[in-house]
Amino acid sequence: MPFRRTTAIAILTLSLSTASSLFPAAPKPQPLPPLREQAAIRQQWLKIRLERVLPQLMRKHGVAMWLVVSREYNEDPAFFSLVSPTVLAARRRTILVFFDRGAERGVERLSLGGGSNDGLYQVLRDPSAEARELWGEGQWTLLRKVIEQRNPRNIAVDISQTHAFSDGLSAGEWEKLQQVLGPEYGSRITRAELLPLEYISVRIPEMLRYYRQLMETAHWLIGRAFSNEVIQPGKSTNQDVVWWLRQELNGMGLATWFHPSVRVQRKGSGVNPTPGDDSAEIINRGDVLHVDFGTNAMGFATDTQHMAYVLREGEEDVPAGLKAALGTANRLQDIVIERMKPGRTGNEILADALRAMRAENIKGSVYSHPIGDHGHGAGPLVGLWDRQEGVPDRGDVPVIPDTWFSIELSVRAPVPEWGGQELFIGAEEDITVDADGKASWVLPRQTAYHLVR
Repeated sequence: MPFRRTTAIAILTLSLSTASSLFPAAPKPQPLPPLREQAAIRQQWLKIRLERVLPQLMRKHGVAMWLVVSREYNEDPAFFSLVSPTVLAARRRTILVFFDRGAERGVERLSLGGGSNDGLYQVLRDPSAEARELWGEGQWTLLRKVIEQRNPRNIAVDISQTHAFSDGLSAGEWEKLQQVLGPEYGSRITRAELLPLEYISVRIPEMLRYYRQLMETAHWLIGRAFSNEVIQPGKSTNQDVVWWLRQELNGMGLATWFHPSVRVQRKGSGVNPTPGDDSAEIINRGDVLHVDFGTNAMGFATDTQHMAYVLREGEEDVPAGLKAALGTANRLQDIVIERMKPGRTGNEILADALRAMRAENIKGSVYSHPIGDHGHGAGPLVGLWDRQEGVPDRGDVPVIPDTWFSIELSVRAPVPEWGGQELFIGAEEDITVDADGKASWVLPRQTAYHLVR
């Protein structure tokens, strides 16, 4: 639908009356704990996930035994969410076996190959001469014995054509597993599908404090990047900002899960560059900047998109049309977050949000996603930038409590000061969906531009 003039005026009035021109400068965040302390904290999280989260999910999905089979450098996507932070590879082969012995005795955790993960797994090895002679076969022989002794009613494995997080069993290991189990136990194999997906996606409350701390670091770095500390109008390029962000992260002992991008927009030209484009564009006064930036630390990923404005000579404020465009993006964020309810699928949330968006004559798109152990995390997709009609299968998964999402979206709004030229606003902020199903921002979202003077 066309963007109606009355809607633009309403949004402009709301923006001017409720938001300042300058996004508040984030204070320097408290540094994350030293690596040794981080490992101890993450080990406690692992213990809680294995003892509290996994049994509930195995019973929810009717899984008696779950096998996670990994080889070194070809690990199952669930592997690193199931082992200690000091375990950096599967080492030859590791077979993790989870067997539900009932509510009273709990889920048995076995490691065939690999270590105990500080006592969280019982390590089993086959000491027989046969196992030593047939290198590589001992684990499979042992697995067969484990299954025979426990006689599970079903055996779940990670095979999925839909979810990458549930598709960790490689073709070679799958062929060998079928051979080892034979017809009797092979007939009990089922696809785990939602078990690894939900296990990876569930966030325990103990994580939030440190996730918020990492988000504060991301906001602080963006605020510095979009300032005269980094940008000299007429000299600096968008790639200078990109590589400053990368270097600062590296110097802080942090990492990123994707290469940042900084787009430049100005009156008389379109959006430049597009994500993935490494071309350099000089940043001039009057430009609007957009950054897409993610961080990695403590087993977490963050994802943030913010906007900035480069003041012209003698200018003290952001032009009203630019403010109104950001206000429109904030309104679309409200529309989406209001619909992020447990039990609703990603496709249902998307369709509902787009209906409301169009009813308010907003020109935009929604492509939000789970976040947590991974940047594009396990769980339901709420659209993709090129699939606004819904995402088959991956969008049909319901939101569950105790998960986190990146509310990612964009709007295009005409700017009167630019002769009606459209401005692209990319907005992305992370939220929590708590145990009661309430959605909340991890940090206050951007409602005003970063200013480069």
